[in-house]
Amino acid sequence: MTDLRNLLQIPVSRLDAINAVLLDPSSRVMNDMLDVIAKYGTPAEINRKHREARKMENLFKKVESAAPEYIRDLNWLIEQRDRGAFVSVADYRLQVLGDAARKIKFKDEYAVTLEVSALQYFPWVRVMAEQAIANKTLVPGRFIAVRKMKESEADGDLPAIVAALDIIGASFVETLDTKGTDGSNPHLGGPATITGYFGGIGQPNEHALMWLDEFLYYYTNYGVQHVLNFNAGTILIGFMLYKLGVDIQFKISVFFGSDNPYHALWIMTMAKLFSRDDGSSPLIGFNWSNSINNQTMELSADFRKALGFEKVVRFEHHITEPQKSIVIQPYNRRDELVQIADHVANIAAKHEGGDPEVDVTRAHLSDILDYFRDKKEVIESGDWDNLRINFLDKVAACDHSARALTEHGLSFIAAKNLHK
Repeated sequence: MTDLRNLLQIPVSRLDAINAVLLDPSSRVMNDMLDVIAKYGTPAEINRKHREARKMENLFKKVESAAPEYIRDLNWLIEQRDRGAFVSVADYRLQVLGDAARKIKFKDEYAVTLEVSALQYFPWVRVMAEQAIANKTLVPGRFIAVRKMKESEADGDLPAIVAALDIIGASFVETLDTKGTDGSNPHLGGPATITGYFGGIGQPNEHALMWLDEFLYYYTNYGVQHVLNFNAGTILIGFMLYKLGVDIQFKISVFFGSDNPYHALWIMTMAKLFSRDDGSSPLIGFNWSNSINNQTMELSADFRKALGFEKVVRFEHHITEPQKSIVIQPYNRRDELVQIADHVANIAAKHEGGDPEVDVTRAHLSDILDYFRDKKEVIESGDWDNLRINFLDKVAACDHSARALTEHGLSFIAAKNLHK
């Protein structure tokens, strides 16, 4: 068996052949990518533009230009943060466990990041914060958005959300418009062409470069640093862009369908090949398919650690899902989360639906297809309040997971500037 294993060793000459392709000055595929990057400047210039755009005063200027009414809510959020209006981690644990919490050594080294998807509209932020203050519950430490970027940019929600999450100390992942719903494959429609989607609609032909261009636009103009990635080509582009010196980051989406440890090994092998000298990678989140079990995460955690990525690549796992259009319900993986969270580090518990028993009581059942609706249509249909309720149900489900972790002596990561 040892002799058989040795056959897997990759000769240095194979790496030389790969480098020859990457460094070939006549390579059209590489030159096309570098031409897109050059539109935004050198890597150092691109990073400088990003840092400038991400400054709070510059985000406020963009908000004031597009939606000045949001400034009041941002200032309110700063005031609540600064006066310590939110429950501390210690007090939260006392709420859950009583005085017994003082005697428990919580496993902070395995702290689970509390995550909610999707934060579509800025006005939801204040409502979420008000409920957290009133009920002494938690604001999650990580949010995903899947709204149309151009729409969010135009109405001021994009810069307002970026500013708000910097204020509260939560990370934020955006979904670019080049995600397969932009007509990238002209031969696919709806359910009548469903088998055409099985191989991934993604970014065919020139759309991988369009994704790169879009990413750099929002990176340099709005300080957006983290985006979803769900196509093998754009994942490779993300690796190469980071290797060139641009400080972008991305997470692999559940739509990429990573459902076994060998798939994860393939992606993390590429991440290692294109990692920087300090061992870092732009791959900071790995969102598993809904079908995986705890054993897959345990097996993948072994080689994640061996590759030096345990603190770099977060395993993001869906705990709850929308009632419609994505999984068979009821779907709730909270018990499995508790089972794995005491020995696999750097996990995010992603809540994309409310607890199933709550979700089914709502007038509008949560639906993954709501992510792709125009804001105008949502308002005209009368679903504006319904979608806010669905979002708050996800936040509540996230808090329920935090309680379950706490009950088992496990730790969590909420919005770090609010919950000290």
